[in-house]
Amino acid sequence: MTYPRISTLKSAADFQRRLTELGIHLPFDEELQTGPLAPLAQPLRRERGVIGNRFSILPMEGWDGTTDGRPTDLTLRRWGNFGKSGAKLIWGGEAVAVRPNGRANPNQLILNTANESSIAGLRDHLLEEHRRGFGTTDDLLIGLQLTHSGRFARPNDKKKLEPRIAYRHPVLDAKFGIADDKPLLSDDEISVLIDDFVVAAKRAAKLGFAFVDVKHCHGYLGHEFLSAFDRPGKFGGSLENRTRFLREITAGIRAEAPGLEIGVRVSIFDFIPFKPGPDGIGTPALTAPYHLAFGGDGTGLGIDLDEPHRFLQMLTELDIELVCISAGSPYYVVTVQLKASHPKLIFVGTGYSYLQEWLPHVGQRLVRDGGVDFVGLGRMVLSYPELPADVLAGKGLERKRICRTFSDCTTAPRNGMVSGCYPLDPFYKERPERVQLNAVKGK
Repeated sequence: MTYPRISTLKSAADFQRRLTELGIHLPFDEELQTGPLAPLAQPLRRERGVIGNRFSILPMEGWDGTTDGRPTDLTLRRWGNFGKSGAKLIWGGEAVAVRPNGRANPNQLILNTANESSIAGLRDHLLEEHRRGFGTTDDLLIGLQLTHSGRFARPNDKKKLEPRIAYRHPVLDAKFGIADDKPLLSDDEISVLIDDFVVAAKRAAKLGFAFVDVKHCHGYLGHEFLSAFDRPGKFGGSLENRTRFLREITAGIRAEAPGLEIGVRVSIFDFIPFKPGPDGIGTPALTAPYHLAFGGDGTGLGIDLDEPHRFLQMLTELDIELVCISAGSPYYVVTVQLKASHPKLIFVGTGYSYLQEWLPHVGQRLVRDGGVDFVGLGRMVLSYPELPADVLAGKGLERKRICRTFSDCTTAPRNGMVSGCYPLDPFYKERPERVQLNAVKGK
């Protein structure tokens, strides 16, 4: 079976016809509105201040810092592009580790005393580029994502896991070679880690960041706690215990950095892990029932939003406004249903880059209908950072720069190279890693 590439759908009618063929209901506007009254140009006004439009830059996992966790010129270039994008909500910009052994790779940034000034320089450079392009930064909100990678930590070697796990997992332990006698993070160790998050948040506030995102997505440690049903003690079992990690970090930040906002990027549901089947097509790694999925229905293949709704209600009660909704894999989300039930939260949606040319058409409709507050962009900003600015200015999109989801930006770092858009960004096209990457893909 073959599937038409999105780039072959040349008109809104073509795109809508394809949605109909697939039986997919996707909010979609055929015409984009321009000018100050356009949905995507509308500022979001709130008690904590104004955010100037409805585009957000999502946090990405940097693979191009130094081995002691400082930014390089490549990191600085990426943050400059965030500023040039025209988006007014910078959701973290970068996944930054709160301690060295929590890094997802040996070149991930670390927010510690030694690195404060260089990380502050990223924010300053972003502000400078945004001011140069758009005149003011008064309506720009910049945050920093704080993370510990948990079972996916690779702090010393890009190809060697050094996992710290919250609970034993019947599939993931075996898949990633985690020994049966590997100790869990103890409750005391978790309490020390909570302090690390609070210290890092306090540093972020000192450096001028308006908020920190306490990362709870894509299998990393904060996310793993949400499915720690089998963990004994005060950080596992009940939903109250499984959210204690976040609640105690929040309490610490409120005490130590009271003016700092908090956001949460969360994988709002999980499925059972898959494995390749004999025909190369993915198949569930376990047979049902499967109880280790936050937001799952017990089968491993369905969704039950009862706990996610309770989680979002908890955010409201903690006075956390900013929430970025992803899923176990960031390709399918249920933002519209959640937004309707939690009107006090500010929702950032994800996964839009897969829509390619039709990203702004779907984003406009979702914002216009109140299904989401912000359109989040990740990998699209690597190939085409000015896309938000071009949409808001009513310019036609530059098709040769639109992300086609080739995934070279993840294939490269998984093979020891820096991350970037090698197919479409002229800067990365000229780097020697492109030849190395093509050789890896050829195999």
